[in-house]
Amino acid sequence: MPQVLSAKERSLFQTVVRNYEDKQYKKGIKAADQILKKNAKHGDTLAMKALIMNSQGKTEEAFALAKVALQCDMKSHVCWHVYGLLWRAVKNFEEAIKAYKFALRLEPESAQIQRDLALLQIQMRDYQGYIVSRKSMLQSRSHIRQNWTALAVAHHLNGELAEAEGVLTTYEETLKNPPSKTDFENSEAVMYKNSLIAEQGDYQKALDHLESAGKHNLDRLAILELRATYLTKLGKKEEATKAYRALIERNSEYKKYYDGLVEGMAIDAVDHKALKAVYDEYAEKYPRNDAARRLPLDFLDGDDFRETADKYIHRMLDKGVPSTFANLKHLYSSPFKRETLPSLVQQYINSGKSEANEEPKRNGDTSKGASSAYYFLAQHYSYHLSRDLDKALEYIEKAIDLEPQSVDFHMTKARIWKHYGDSHKASEIMEQARTLDNRDRHINTKAAKYQLRNNENEAAIKTMGMFTRAETVGGPLADLHDMQCSYARQGKVGLALKRFMSIYNIFDVWQEDQFDFHSFSLRKGQIRAYVDMIRWEDKLREHPFYTRAHSQPSIFTSNCMTSP
Repeated sequence: MPQVLSAKERSLFQTVVRNYEDKQYKKGIKAADQILKKNAKHGDTLAMKALIMNSQGKTEEAFALAKVALQCDMKSHVCWHVYGLLWRAVKNFEEAIKAYKFALRLEPESAQIQRDLALLQIQMRDYQGYIVSRKSMLQSRSHIRQNWTALAVAHHLNGELAEAEGVLTTYEETLKNPPSKTDFENSEAVMYKNSLIAEQGDYQKALDHLESAGKHNLDRLAILELRATYLTKLGKKEEATKAYRALIERNSEYKKYYDGLVEGMAIDAVDHKALKAVYDEYAEKYPRNDAARRLPLDFLDGDDFRETADKYIHRMLDKGVPSTFANLKHLYSSPFKRETLPSLVQQYINSGKSEANEEPKRNGDTSKGASSAYYFLAQHYSYHLSRDLDKALEYIEKAIDLEPQSVDFHMTKARIWKHYGDSHKASEIMEQARTLDNRDRHINTKAAKYQLRNNENEAAIKTMGMFTRAETVGGPLADLHDMQCSYARQGKVGLALKRFMSIYNIFDVWQEDQFDFHSFSLRKGQIRAYVDMIRWEDKLREHPFYTRAHSQPSIFTSNCMTSP
């Protein structure tokens, strides 16, 4: 039988709870011990003391004390709740859920236990259980919008789209006064409901809802994008065309808008003349636009491609855009385009156009076009589909002669030496590139990576230390777990495995970090983003980095077992 506390001790017990909530752990332990002197078997006090001890890092002692608390009072919801919190702290969510359910049977009206249980159920993707918990929470506190939204999300994630939409509709019907037009939570709820309608495939209903309920929505861009999408789905080509033109007016560099416009205009994919006319219209309308000039290169061929590509390359090289090759290398899957592009650049150089350009150049150099053209050809001959490293080195040297302070040019030179297989030379040149701009985190990271490839571990740690937190205990290596590949090459299997496991564990951290967002997203009303996050987390381990991190430790473990 549980021990009964006097009024004074009950007051002291509340002090223990407050001390725990305020993180005044020493005071909490002291107050708990005062109660336990006279009531050594008071389960709730033992449980609270265990919870405080766990917060102090005494996990084993906390579990032992929590079990004693349960033995003293098996019918205390506080003891079972604390036991669940202890299991949650060590990431054993299955056991925590069991304990919460026991606590809830003893205290069905506890909002805190119900909330803790619901959070773990969604974390474990127990959607059926989450629906039950959210229904219970809604029944007890139906005046709170978050509870309605959470139940809708529960049905949605469980694949019950109509039920989710119905929950939101029911809540809207309970409102006596329409929400303010500036109510962000309502704005997001409207858009979330609209996404539920569209996900069911009823695009006409979604469009009608968008134009009525979403008329004054705060997310104007989403309204315009969804309207264009729905009109296209419904076959309303003329209206869809107008909608996508309005979107291009807002952002003329977004490829998706051009694709939507072309679809709305019902232009056949093989009608290259009509397609190009669409892009030419916007290229003329927006003189600084890049997308309208670059995208036609994806579908054009033959002389049309050559002419359009020539204009595009001249424009980019005249401006000295470093990303010109990066913008075009996806075209190299076509042998014709792979041969045509470098020939156009060579013609640019031979024509003297590169030297005639009068636009001001970085660092005062007037040969912008020439250096950019040499840089393009260096990247072309370094690329795996068109590799000729001798030519690549020749052209990058010419580019560096014109612009000796260019970080990009030196980085490419280092990459060429990497392709030669000379990791020492590559690391040396990448370090030269880094010294040209000590404030650039990207080049700092690249230099460290090349040092690691050359087994210069200490130098790499020092390089990375320039951008890590100085106060981190253990230095840069403790702040960045990035040494695994280098250790593997050196045959230091133990260290390599340790570093690979650090990468592997990052995915567990991402999985666990979503826990706080289950309540945060509902509180902030960010429902669409929250659902996207849940779906992203469900596919987290499909990421290529996870496969690489997962496969390497097994290889090293095998090597460890077979090594003498």
